[in-house]
Amino acid sequence: MITFAPLRTDAPALAQYGALFAACFPGASKFTPAYLQWLYAANPDGAAVGYDAWDGDTLAAHYVCIPVRVRLEGQQARMLLSLNTATHPAYQGQGLFTKLAQQTFDAGRAAGYDGVYGVANANSTPGFIRKLGFQLVRPLEARVGVGPVGHAAPARAPAPAFERLWSAASLAWRCANPDNPVQARRHRRRWQFHAAAVGPARAYAELELDPGLDAGAAPGGAAGAWSPLRLYIGLLPDEQRSFVGYPSIPRRLRPSPLNLIYRSLSGRVAALDPARIHFTFLDFDAY
Repeated sequence: MITFAPLRTDAPALAQYGALFAACFPGASKFTPAYLQWLYAANPDGAAVGYDAWDGDTLAAHYVCIPVRVRLEGQQARMLLSLNTATHPAYQGQGLFTKLAQQTFDAGRAAGYDGVYGVANANSTPGFIRKLGFQLVRPLEARVGVGPVGHAAPARAPAPAFERLWSAASLAWRCANPDNPVQARRHRRRWQFHAAAVGPARAYAELELDPGLDAGAAPGGAAGAWSPLRLYIGLLPDEQRSFVGYPSIPRRLRPSPLNLIYRSLSGRVAALDPARIHFTFLDFDAY
């Protein structure tokens, strides 16, 4: 009989999760105990929220979200980022992911989280929308180029409907990803970030320099040369959209188009305005 239990982050549990990921995704190498410990337990915004499905001592399925801080329609909010999901091949087709997700979201709502967001590929997006009530906010931009991305917001531009909020601690944690460290540096009034991506192109993002972080060095990450060739994956508010020098990657050349999805847990913001989203590779787990 299948039973359900909350996520654990002790060493034996992390080893079981790693074994499940290996069975489900044989080509993936990132799900080491060090990576899962970093992702599930070391996040300064809070420990991961999730549920497991067990058949006796056999881990049949696993689903996890991690806490994040965001600005939602101008107000600070606590949300969950939907991340790891896996169902053992012997237990697929039994609806376990949907059951785990609903229990995870119920736990998140009870803990005071305002909503959950994620990035879904073309195959998983319909399930999140039809079975779990997510909004398909917008497909992410995927572009390669050189130089800056976007332009400054007009003086009277409305606030973004959604943007991730980063503290010095959370940026240092994000840069310390043991699978793919992120390098950071200050450039004038902005932070610049990059991480290994595809060939010579580095995943690239910029953030305004928060006065609260305007001290000391950049928030950490691996040292190394900065490639001029940049991979931009994300979204900008319509008033800031400018991709001069960044041609879009043809859809046929992308591993899978990626979509930003969102579901409210508190009812405070039922749906996001797709025209007012600020989103970068830092805000999910692609790189």
